Amino acid sequence: MRILLIGSGGREHALAWKLSQSEQVTEVTVAPGNAGIAAIANVVDVKADDMTGLIALAQSGAYDLVVVGPEQPLALGLVDALVLRDIKVFGPTQAAAQLESSKAFTKDLCDRYNIPTAKYGVFTDVSEAKAYLKTMDAPYVLKADGLAAGKGVVIPESLAEAEAELDEFFSGKFGDASTTVVIEEFMRGAEASFFAICDGTTALPLIAAQDHKRAFDGDTGPNTGGMGAYTPAPVFTDAVFAQTMERIIQPTIDGMAKDGTPFTGILFAGLMITDEGPKLIEYNVRFGDPECQVVMRRMQSDLVELLVAAEAGRLNSVTPPAWFTDPVVNVVLAAKGYPGSYKKGTIINGIDTANARDDVVVFHAGTRRGRNCGKLKANGGRVLNVTASGETLKEAVDLAYRVIRDDIKWSDMQFRTDIAYQAL
Repeated sequence: MRILLIGSGGREHALAWKLSQSEQVTEVTVAPGNAGIAAIANVVDVKADDMTGLIALAQSGAYDLVVVGPEQPLALGLVDALVLRDIKVFGPTQAAAQLESSKAFTKDLCDRYNIPTAKYGVFTDVSEAKAYLKTMDAPYVLKADGLAAGKGVVIPESLAEAEAELDEFFSGKFGDASTTVVIEEFMRGAEASFFAICDGTTALPLIAAQDHKRAFDGDTGPNTGGMGAYTPAPVFTDAVFAQTMERIIQPTIDGMAKDGTPFTGILFAGLMITDEGPKLIEYNVRFGDPECQVVMRRMQSDLVELLVAAEAGRLNSVTPPAWFTDPVVNVVLAAKGYPGSYKKGTIINGIDTANARDDVVVFHAGTRRGRNCGKLKANGGRVLNVTASGETLKEAVDLAYRVIRDDIKWSDMQFRTDIAYQAL
């Protein structure tokens, strides 16, 4: 099989790494890819939001399957465009991708099908939004309705702060994404990320992980795209798994089909594990980043078999995937200043030394090779993902930080030092 993978982040490096291990696969091409992906797959310089370029690439390459990694091309309707051209593609349609591209869409779905989630209101007017705030208790959860690269959620601690944030939201803090704002009650509990692969009817469960959204230790600082992850997540017990499938995942798949927007792809449920059981925080319609990196490290089965079966609508005949039992941790190395302003072009050394260690794989995100010198350079906010496994979670964590301390030579990096602290 020849596979075309769309995307350029750590998630896509992990997917390319896993896809290339399949005995069915003869070639993996990634658009646009990164420096790490270029070492294991073909890369083509077509951006993930270049719909015209991606469609032309998919048509010209005689690919057996297109796999869409990030959310933006899904929200733009890439799957629909490829299906119209009889190209096999794994991912949700534009209508089904509203589960991520519109938080209001998802909250309304939860209402219709009794899926447990936080109390909420949806607003396009700042005065009405402020009036709703006064009916709620602090802290407040404010969400941009649309896509905001994982940064469109703010949790003010006071009414005054929340009102000021609403002014910023409606003044374009997140561009068009915040022309509609969702206000939610604050849920208390432990967060978990759970993944299922879906074919429109069947939801085949994968595994859960926990990530770390805040920039700094102790879950402080601004929200980011994610600063680290680990799996398994002790909070995600067998009982929580059963409740999640019964009350959240399957009702969503059934409801989407009933509404005429069947969901095929990766359903990523961000959950709050409360005293009343798991509740949905929000959905994403693709693998999480940095969670994908640890999920792929633990997956023992052939990922390609699952994707092909999902695209064909026959997941009900597939053997559930097998998993390695050793815990895996991912520590994200970001450029100093992230998620604010940061420099590009700083030089990174030591990746080969790190990858030579047993139980370590470093996945690239924002990286490139210098055109003249060939040196590895930082080219984004989140730059590297140091993943490590061990017989225990502590062993995995210790190994990851040993690699960062001893192997990675990058003067401009920042990272959290407490990844997996919830479990440890």
